[in-house]
Amino acid sequence: MSDPLHAFPLVCAQTLRALSRYPGRTAFVWPGGSLTYQGAIDLIGRIQGVFMRIGLAPGARVAFLTANRADTWCAGVAAQLSRLGITWLHPLGSLEDQLFQLDDSDAEMLVVDAAAFRDRGGELAAKATQLKAVFTMGPADYGVDLLHAIETTGHASALCLAGPNDISTLNYTGGTTGKSKGALRYHRENGGAAAAILADFEIPEAARYLTVAPISHVAGTKVLPTLMRGGTVHMLKGFDPEAVLTTIARERINFTLFVPTMIYVLLDHPALSRTDLSSLELVLYGASAMSPSRLMEGIERIGPVFSQLYGQTECYPVSVLRKADHDPKTPELFLSCGFPIAACEVRILDDNDQEVKTGEAGEICVRAPHVMAEYWKRPDITAETLKNGWLHTGDIARKDERGYMFILDRKKDMIVSGGFNIFPREVEDVLSQHADVAMVAVVGIPDEKWGEAVTAIVVPRDGAQPNPDELINLVKARKGSAHAPKQIQFVKQLPMTGVGKVDKKVLRASFWSGRDRMVG
Repeated sequence: MSDPLHAFPLVCAQTLRALSRYPGRTAFVWPGGSLTYQGAIDLIGRIQGVFMRIGLAPGARVAFLTANRADTWCAGVAAQLSRLGITWLHPLGSLEDQLFQLDDSDAEMLVVDAAAFRDRGGELAAKATQLKAVFTMGPADYGVDLLHAIETTGHASALCLAGPNDISTLNYTGGTTGKSKGALRYHRENGGAAAAILADFEIPEAARYLTVAPISHVAGTKVLPTLMRGGTVHMLKGFDPEAVLTTIARERINFTLFVPTMIYVLLDHPALSRTDLSSLELVLYGASAMSPSRLMEGIERIGPVFSQLYGQTECYPVSVLRKADHDPKTPELFLSCGFPIAACEVRILDDNDQEVKTGEAGEICVRAPHVMAEYWKRPDITAETLKNGWLHTGDIARKDERGYMFILDRKKDMIVSGGFNIFPREVEDVLSQHADVAMVAVVGIPDEKWGEAVTAIVVPRDGAQPNPDELINLVKARKGSAHAPKQIQFVKQLPMTGVGKVDKKVLRASFWSGRDRMVG
């Protein structure tokens, strides 16, 4: 019998194989430059040569702080080939959060994109005393310039020295429900992820993939599948709507990934109507729920190209709502997070880990080869989260008779008001369909009478002045009086986490401070 640990190839070896298949093609393009598949192999080999000479022990962690750029992505591959585990610092994270991750992961090497993060990299290098090596991409007044180092070392062939039991990645959770945790994967957990994405996501042949969201997070999971398809990864360093629209038209981009807020900005941008977006075949969106009315607007104005992804740091992907599921004739599916992918076994379980009946609420629980191995240094939370061999996602959902899942909310976000269990997502879904509402978040705030009062924080559409009573009555009519917000607050914008989710921790804290003006 074959060793199950060798069931999947290593991601870094897969990457070398994908790059060697199309040596003459262009692998990466960015404003001002490009890199061929063969060029990427050569670059990975040279960086690996430099990393190997540092002499870190197998499994040592290498941290990256970078904008979207091809050479740092190649450096990540080089680290994994060299039996080093990689951890991406969030490019929008605070100094405190990034120092926490360096410390928690026991990172021994730091690689900094000097063009984007020279100053922050310097602060990290000075304060993270456990670091044994610091490299910068480009000159800086600290560390070693990796680009200069590879010029002086000459050619080296990229070699896969890692095995299935070596650490591959240590990805940190978004921290929406507390301190960020490191989701650890050995190479054996990472091997099947790219194939799972290719099997269930409708990625075009010869994809021209535009990365706008940080490749340190979900946008990065589509880089290898794009290369396995012989495509090209176009990199932008951040979300500039003008640059995004121009790049799609000029480069004939056929595939990209956005968080919903980015789509809203594009739909409201005056340049959208005069930009040729006919090359687009697939626009993946995820990270948070999308307003059905805005999704309908996107389909009308951009085309039937939308597909929703669902997953989390602990297991990605879990499910997908494909393009054909985004049919304006069946808009109820717009509220679904999709159908489980082939590589995942998904069940909706109650608090006793028993499967609930179709249509009833329970927790999404997952078994798959690409589920994390554990939370780094957190055996207590690992045992709770991976109870009975199932990843307990913390997401409450119901499943319809066809198997489509509808997320009701995070388990921790549930509001208990007047003895009723209320999932904010159900209220948000109603309010977001109102023509005057651009974005909405619902939280429970302490209330002497109700225990928790359902409170909606609404960002009005430009030029609109929603009537709070009308919004409250809309929820009352659709969901009943228990779900109806006790109060509504209008704001210009909602606080967002670095990965594009509404930061409900910040929202709740602002109410507890007692300074806010309530309406309604």
